[in-house]
Amino acid sequence: MFNRKQLCLWVMLALSSLSAYADEGMWLPMLLKQLNEADMQKKGMRLSAEDIYSVNKSSLKDAIVQFGAGCTGEIISNQGLLLTNHHCGYGQIQSHSSVENDLLTNGFWAMTKDQEKPNPGLTATFIVRMEDVTKQILVDIPAGLSEAEREKRVQANIKKVQAQTTAGTHYDAIIRPFFYGNEYYMYVTETFKDIRLVGAPPESIGKFGGDTDNWMWPRHTGDFSLFRIYAGLDNKPAAYSPNNKPYVPKHHLPISLAGIQEGDFTMVFGFPGRTTEYLPSQAVREIAEISDPAKVKIRTVKLGILDQDMKADPRVRIQYAAKYASVSNAHKKWIGEMRGLRKLNAIAKKQELERQFANWVAQETGRKATYSQVMPQFEQNYATLAKGITLARDYFNEAVLGVELLNYAQSYLNLAASLQGTPETKSDAQEQIDKLSKGAAGFFKNYNLPTDKKVFTALLQLYVNDLEAQFQPEVLQTLTKQYKGNWAAYADYVYANTNLASEEKVQSLLKLSPTQLQAKLLADPAVQLLNGFATVYRTKVLPTYTALNDQNTLLNRTYLQGLREMQKDRKFYPDANLTLRVSYGQVDTYKPADGVTYDYYTTLEGIIEKEDPIIPDYKVPAKLKELYQKKDYGQYGMNGQMPVAFIASNHTTGGNSGSPVINARGELIGTNFDRNWEGTMSDIMYDPDRVRNISMDARYFLFIVDKFAGAGHLVKEMTLVNNGPQAAAPLQGRANTKIKVKQEKNKKKLKVKAD
Repeated sequence: MFNRKQLCLWVMLALSSLSAYADEGMWLPMLLKQLNEADMQKKGMRLSAEDIYSVNKSSLKDAIVQFGAGCTGEIISNQGLLLTNHHCGYGQIQSHSSVENDLLTNGFWAMTKDQEKPNPGLTATFIVRMEDVTKQILVDIPAGLSEAEREKRVQANIKKVQAQTTAGTHYDAIIRPFFYGNEYYMYVTETFKDIRLVGAPPESIGKFGGDTDNWMWPRHTGDFSLFRIYAGLDNKPAAYSPNNKPYVPKHHLPISLAGIQEGDFTMVFGFPGRTTEYLPSQAVREIAEISDPAKVKIRTVKLGILDQDMKADPRVRIQYAAKYASVSNAHKKWIGEMRGLRKLNAIAKKQELERQFANWVAQETGRKATYSQVMPQFEQNYATLAKGITLARDYFNEAVLGVELLNYAQSYLNLAASLQGTPETKSDAQEQIDKLSKGAAGFFKNYNLPTDKKVFTALLQLYVNDLEAQFQPEVLQTLTKQYKGNWAAYADYVYANTNLASEEKVQSLLKLSPTQLQAKLLADPAVQLLNGFATVYRTKVLPTYTALNDQNTLLNRTYLQGLREMQKDRKFYPDANLTLRVSYGQVDTYKPADGVTYDYYTTLEGIIEKEDPIIPDYKVPAKLKELYQKKDYGQYGMNGQMPVAFIASNHTTGGNSGSPVINARGELIGTNFDRNWEGTMSDIMYDPDRVRNISMDARYFLFIVDKFAGAGHLVKEMTLVNNGPQAAAPLQGRANTKIKVKQEKNKKKLKVKAD
């Protein structure tokens, strides 16, 4: 019999379990009909699953692209106009910038198609169709194989299925594991390679708030850039040519001018990168207490050096703008993730689920045989990793390879190995040399030796101080004695004597005969140092890490299989793996701390309030202030205000940057660009009360393009609609979700009191 305290706790757990999955999940588009359509329509969606994903007719999926290697974009005109985030297009904007023509600072707008700028290497990839290929991939793979042997057979089967699927077509096929390899899905893709820069706001708009506001809410960032997809005369992918024509898409998203209200249905369609929602408690502890703290410490030091040098020299600022943003983004995310996991008590919640799992296993003999060793083996494996292996791996990746010279030296260490090796590898060496020679100009364009030397000095000192002696390479131990801890003096020696710190030296090096080149590389101090670190990593870290990671992959596969058996009524979604997904939720407020509630939208007024000419992150362009003072918002403002950004409860992660936020009618209402800091732990555990995705309001994007930039010709390409509030028209099953949830909670509270 429950006492009152136990009963209250049980009720809270029951209520939290009901809401925990309310807006959680990154769902496979092809499975929406059977898993999500009814729930989405209950929340207010007016579309069918077929409207979102179809292989028989044009659908929303035909307007979504994977932009480059790690972002999402959406097609917003019938002339291939592509909208994504400013930070997703940042590298391309930077590549077209110089001190004399600083597009990062000033922005860029192509007033004619002839002015649009090509971007070699940039791609936009559409999904043609999805297919469950689990049976084909696992057809001849018996139980009991080692993870390495299993993976070898899986990869062979993947290649076979890919070849059969794409034969005679211009398509590609990507096959990825889901649920740790319990299932496999294939994405047939079409990739366009002629992508041109059309427009980008100045940094003072596209990065307003900068690192200060990154991962934070309230937010006032116009985080967008515009590109255009070009195709051959047959509307199919083609290499860059001035004769190419703007791509005519199967579908483009209409843009809503009606705006958003609290409780409105929202859907994010994109390519989320990586989540690990089903990790055991031991893995969460490793992340929260070992890995994240180490990486944050290293990046804090590196960011301090980059920031100082970028502020001192405009040339260095342009060179390192994209690098700094990349380093800073993960750094701040990890800090928020640690805080969020602690506040959510994530480890204890994982342990409670594991106790339930153990009890379920104990109930049946057959389950014991399959699942009884899963948790004990997890415990043993993570205990081994905690004995310096995880830390050494993170320090190699963050501290050693965080030095640009040592990271760059990896290719030259590989070249030296090829020149030393068999006749086959020696023949491959010339291809490596040609590639390094071609790539040198691009590397050194964005490289500043004095800055990197400071990073080298600081990060090597961290490595020496923080890692046990067994992970210190012999060359480092020798140098410690030789230089008596004066790492600045050692840095002076390395950077003065390496052949890898300037383009001129590199090109001269690569022109040597194979014998001379090999000798030079083996004597190069940067290559020697990297080789020392790499040898320790390869012999003392990687074998143990790889073996345990393989075991943990198998354990995760088994554990997740067991959870799906145990929780038969739960709808499981696979972890993100950079494949096309749908997440859905609603526009919503949240409480980040006691006594604080954040509203769901921001306006231009907030930008003016934040303005501070002394702080680079809060500079406001004169033209934007003028438009604000005149309230010259055109058709994009509402009630005398200019909306800028909004939040919703959609489950997103890296890779969702640039994803469209779509309303109940399939119209674009915003572009996703961030998450709130309090919700960054959602890659590991979702909390419906605090996880919010942050999006730029589509109306602010239109306002900047039209009124600020004077590029109204681009707006004329788009399809603008104003169908009024989402809830204005009658909807079958439509109800205010928040009100219904509150009503249900009140009923349960009353029942508890009555009992």
